[in-house]
Amino acid sequence: MIRSTHLSLRGHKVDVLIGGDGPDLVFFHGAAGVTAEDPLLTTLAAQYRVHAPLLPGYGESAEATHLRDMLDVTLHSQDVVEELGLARPILVGHSLGGMIAAEMAAIAPREVEKLALIAPFGLWLGDHPIPDIFATLPHELPALLFHDAALGEQLMTGGLHLEDPQFLIGFLVKSARQLGMAGKLLFPIPDRGLGDRLYRVRARTLILWGENDRLIPPIYASAFAAAITGARVVILPEAGHLVTVEKPDAIRAALAAAGFG
Repeated sequence: MIRSTHLSLRGHKVDVLIGGDGPDLVFFHGAAGVTAEDPLLTTLAAQYRVHAPLLPGYGESAEATHLRDMLDVTLHSQDVVEELGLARPILVGHSLGGMIAAEMAAIAPREVEKLALIAPFGLWLGDHPIPDIFATLPHELPALLFHDAALGEQLMTGGLHLEDPQFLIGFLVKSARQLGMAGKLLFPIPDRGLGDRLYRVRARTLILWGENDRLIPPIYASAFAAAITGARVVILPEAGHLVTVEKPDAIRAALAAAGFG
């Protein structure tokens, strides 16, 4: 069972989802956030002690105007891990969270032993530009984020229509708060110099990608692998950018096969 708890970090409230038993694993979520019912968290909690801190502006985490750029957010995330009392936990990050986890492993390479990056942001290939999620309309998101767009719409809306006011009001209010944080790192493009630092990563690194990711195409998996010595790539079929929702069991199996235990 995943439960919510809170930390106080520099006077700011940090919401953390915790559950499961086993080796400590810290999960950093993507721009859409994460909840206690997240399929991947539930799956991982069967094998790991999962800690999922929510970024400022997400869940009940306080907004933090003092986090101005990628370095601030990376150090904030390291402080959260330290406040949780964890020593060299497995780091797993998806999308925006993958970018943060990769930065942590590059900035403090001796502190990260095992690193899993799931379709991370952070690089920019001019021949393969990443769509601007801040200019994407709600009805365009299922096809962009999911392998199965119809299932994606159902999961996003809870069975409502994407243009139903009941869905749109809650979605837009939530997005405005969350994307304010994400925008600091991803807008206008998600290149904050990570590519110049990835050579510093010493962790055993697993890179996971949905074969049908239309937001960040799988060619970026090769770019990350080329920059991180010894990185292993696993491409998961019938999965889009939200592979964490579509293939949680396959992700856990890949972590186990890579010796992340």
